[in-house]
Amino acid sequence: MIILHTSDWHLGKRLDEFSRIEEQNEVLQEICDIADNEKANVIIIAGDLFDTFNPPTEAVELFYKTLKKLSKNGNRAVIAIAGNHDSPERIEAPDPLARECGILFAGYPNSVISTLELESGLKVTKSDTGFIEVQLPDINESLRIILTPYANEFRLKTYIGHENSEAELRVLVEQKWNELAEKYCDEKGVNILATHLFVVKKGNLFPEEPDDEKPILHVGGAQAIYSENIPKQIQYVALGHLHRKQTVDTVPCPILYSGSPISYSFAEANQKKHVIVINANAGENVGIKEVELTKGKILLRKKADNIDDALVWLNENPNCLVELTIVSDTFLTAKERKLLNNAHHGIVTIIPEVKNSNELINSSKSSIDLSKNMESLFTEYFTYKNGQAPNERILNLFNEVLSEE
Repeated sequence: MIILHTSDWHLGKRLDEFSRIEEQNEVLQEICDIADNEKANVIIIAGDLFDTFNPPTEAVELFYKTLKKLSKNGNRAVIAIAGNHDSPERIEAPDPLARECGILFAGYPNSVISTLELESGLKVTKSDTGFIEVQLPDINESLRIILTPYANEFRLKTYIGHENSEAELRVLVEQKWNELAEKYCDEKGVNILATHLFVVKKGNLFPEEPDDEKPILHVGGAQAIYSENIPKQIQYVALGHLHRKQTVDTVPCPILYSGSPISYSFAEANQKKHVIVINANAGENVGIKEVELTKGKILLRKKADNIDDALVWLNENPNCLVELTIVSDTFLTAKERKLLNNAHHGIVTIIPEVKNSNELINSSKSSIDLSKNMESLFTEYFTYKNGQAPNERILNLFNEVLSEE
């Protein structure tokens, strides 16, 4: 059984004024080609299908066009879950029609996908809250998937059916997963877990979330789940949320973030992007193959000591999106900015780094540093308006609103 794992498509996302829809179209076609070349039987999309709750029409059209290609008229199962950028209701809305093409959606952790049988031989043979068993065309072994789309604490507790304290949430999730694994996931089939939660190895440093990613690891967003919380029956965990491809742990099984298909912020500059191809057999360790994606523009950060050096570099790197820092004694003139922008049409941001700028900083105390994160900017603004910093309760409320944006 060949499974292709991808995530964090963020369809409709822009980089400042730059649309990424053409790049997204190209890379999704590349993913379709990889699925065909690898003879994938199943596609798992682990959340953040869109970038906003109300994506633009062109993003919605691209999404369904791509899923139709991937499904091969019901001969291949496509399973997509909601991430923290997605509207669960929107994700599940086309379900009756999509199911007829072998496309299965889960918007909530407690979603129940109905059983089905297609002429191709694809079947959903068993279904439970947050679980499906799928019989694939021309594959003898069944596929069992525990599905946990993104949810904040309230939704997770609804899924678990427990109103216990936040500190025990990961334990309660583990208990729910183990309950499903014990009931359905024996060694006679392939057992997978797909989720859009923050999963880490206990004791390791938490990986950084993308610069412009909505954070999910705080009050109001789901707390971290540890790799030790994964049921022992699971053979592979398909994760979404982090944009860099990375392995969280190899125990009790490979636990991977596939990462986004293209770079969406300059924190991802020079990153290589991938999809993960899993070769799975019942009762055996899975094989992992990382397939690099080549479509989409790379994002580059460049720091130049003067305008002339910047112009030379820009001419040498035409097919990319650029964050350009210019070191100088004074702020850039309008003429210099125009010269740079005319030399390269992919400049997203020009940052002047002024030498010996203490006097300028002291004379402009009201300036805003937009490179800071949202919580820091909120704290500074609150302090400016109220004469004192926000207390912990206000910060927690702000983070909760941010996570539900």
